[in-house]
Amino acid sequence: MNPLYNELEDSLGYRFGDRALLGRAMTRFAAAKEEGQGDDHSMDALATLGDAVIDVVVLEHLIAGGMESKGELSLTKMNMVNMTVLRRLAESISLDQYVTWGKGESGQEIWRSGRVLAECMEAVCGAAYLDGGTEAVRKILIHLAFFL
Repeated sequence: MNPLYNELEDSLGYRFGDRALLGRAMTRFAAAKEEGQGDDHSMDALATLGDAVIDVVVLEHLIAGGMESKGELSLTKMNMVNMTVLRRLAESISLDQYVTWGKGESGQEIWRSGRVLAECMEAVCGAAYLDGGTEAVRKILIHLAFFL
């Protein structure tokens, strides 16, 4: 396990009970394939899960704050949760430094692409959800000042 994960957990404001989930969230599909690992060793499924969980946590936050209109909820969530916002969150904690990149990705510095770091942030949230439920994801988002 990456010795820098303690530092990453400090940046996230969340300690994983199952560090293997964090390791998976930080492993790109290309890197897993290069290491002879299957899909279950890469972040892809966790990113999909994280995308959905972030939406749920944000909607819970908005409803708890008194927002009830379906249109207003949808628009506000759409403005709060997008690739630009998620990428900025990832950049704020230098998430790219913790990711295991494939050789080609590393050479091309693929994390400079708009979507890639956002997907990494989604994967972290997906892993946190599996580790500690929506409360874990909420804790991370609050720690990263997502709701300000």
